[in-house]
Amino acid sequence: MKYTIFLDRDGVINIDSPDYIKKRSEFHFISGSCEAVSLLYKNGFNIIIITNQSAVARKMITTLELEKIFKKMEKRIKAHGGRIKDIFYCPHLPKDNCSCRKPRPGLIFQAAEKYNINLANSCMVGDSIKDIECGKNAGCGAYILIDEGKENKKIEKELKTKNIKPDLITKNLASASKWIIGNIGVVK
Repeated sequence: MKYTIFLDRDGVINIDSPDYIKKRSEFHFISGSCEAVSLLYKNGFNIIIITNQSAVARKMITTLELEKIFKKMEKRIKAHGGRIKDIFYCPHLPKDNCSCRKPRPGLIFQAAEKYNINLANSCMVGDSIKDIECGKNAGCGAYILIDEGKENKKIEKELKTKNIKPDLITKNLASASKWIIGNIGVVK
């Protein structure tokens, strides 16, 4: 059984925006992210995207346009030799109280059921506390926080308050992927 890496999208693969990513022209890759996904893939990891996309419920983007953004992302990653196994997203508003919006683990559970994933053999990588909580709530074997160092003290305090200890806090997916390869390995 391959080890599964769950990746958040915005802030991990592409540059996040406080105004949401609403069209393909607003989707810009973080330097090194495509290569990092490719490196993980070439080392035998399954890659699944787990992302909140409330812009759909806010009527800021259609599901068709969101799918086009996903296709752009997948095409570029494939051009770098990587593959995304699947993408699971929550289109709901925070107030909708759904089971799929991170930090709830619904999306990870959907992926685990669809692909028969042993969550103890998985890792959640994200750029927010919600991502890390989602990984913890789902029972992932590891979780990594991507933090560019802008709000270290605030993040440290919130992690401590919520009693969450990521396996790694690092600046980008490139460094996270190297850590994953060196420290986690692939379950055969």
